[in-house]
Amino acid sequence: MTGFDLTILLGGVVAGAAPILLATLGETITEKAGIINLSLDGTIMLSAMTAFVVAFNTESLIAGFVSAAVVGALVAAVVGIFSIYLEQSQVAVGFVLTLMARDLAYFLGNPYTRVPGPSVGPQPIPFLKDIPFLGEVFFNHSLPVYLSLLLIGLIWWYMYRTPQGLRLRSVGENPGACFARGINPRSLQMIYVLCGGFFVGLAGATFSLCTKPGWGRPQGAEGTGWIALALVIFGGWHPIRAAIGAYLFAFLQVMGIYFQEWFPSVPAQVFQVAPFPLMIFTLVFINFAQKESVIKHAEGRVWLKVVLRLFSGAMPTALGKPHKTGQ
Repeated sequence: MTGFDLTILLGGVVAGAAPILLATLGETITEKAGIINLSLDGTIMLSAMTAFVVAFNTESLIAGFVSAAVVGALVAAVVGIFSIYLEQSQVAVGFVLTLMARDLAYFLGNPYTRVPGPSVGPQPIPFLKDIPFLGEVFFNHSLPVYLSLLLIGLIWWYMYRTPQGLRLRSVGENPGACFARGINPRSLQMIYVLCGGFFVGLAGATFSLCTKPGWGRPQGAEGTGWIALALVIFGGWHPIRAAIGAYLFAFLQVMGIYFQEWFPSVPAQVFQVAPFPLMIFTLVFINFAQKESVIKHAEGRVWLKVVLRLFSGAMPTALGKPHKTGQ
C-alpha cells in the first residue's frame, strides 16, 4: 500500500482536471450565448485523435494543438449553422454529431492505436515551483494545465466585467432585445459557439498529448463530454462554479486510484465508474435545491440558505431556443 501524500494528490487533481475543465469552460461560453452543443463527447475524441496524428507526423506539438482546436471549432460550426441559421433541433444535431465524430475518430485513428508519440512534458515555473506545498500543486505542470487555470479567471472577467461579456449574457437571455438594440444575435451566437468549440478541441488535444499521451481504444477521454455538459449545469452556467465541479470530478477520479490500493478486494471497475453516478446524484440534488418549496423552507435558516446559494443558478432563458429573424 502506498502512502498518502496530499501534495501529490492535489497536484494530480489539478493536472487531471485540465481537459475536462477546458471542455466545461468552452460549453459554458456556448450555453451562456443560448446554444446547446451536445457534440462535446465526439468532438473531444476526434480532436484528441487529430492532435496526436498531426503532432506525430509533423513532430510539432503546437501543430497538434492548433489542428485539434480547429477541428473543435469546425464541429461546433456545424452545430451553429444547423441550430442558429437553419433552426433545427440543437439536441438532435449535437447528438448525431457526437456519434459521427466519435466513430470517425476511431476509424481514422486506427493506424495510430497505441503507437508511441510526442507528449507535453511539465514546465515548472521558476521560483514559484519552490513555494512549499503550493509550488508542487499549482506550478509544476505542463502549459495546457496552466492555460486551464488561467482561463477560469479570464473567462469570468470577460463575462461579468466587460461590455462584450454583457452582450454574451444578454443574447442568451433575450436575443430579441439584442436585435432591437442593433445587435445581430445570430452572428454573436455563432461567434461564441466557435469559441466554445475551440476550447473543446483544446481539451481533446490535452488528453492525447498531455494527460494520457497517445491514442488508443479505449482512449480514456470517452464520456468526458457528457460530464462536461453536466458540470455546466452543476456550475449554474457560471465559469468559476463550473471549474469547481471539474476539480471535484477529477478529485473523485484520483481518489479512485487510492481506493483501489486501499481496498484490493473491491473490483477496480467500481472505483472507476463511481464518479459518474456521484455527479448524477449531485445534479439531482441541485434540481431539488432549486425547487420553490425548498427555497421557502430555507427562509430563516442561514446555513441552509448558504448551501442553496452555492447550488443556485438559473439557465439562460433563451437556451436551446433559436432566434427567428424579426423577433
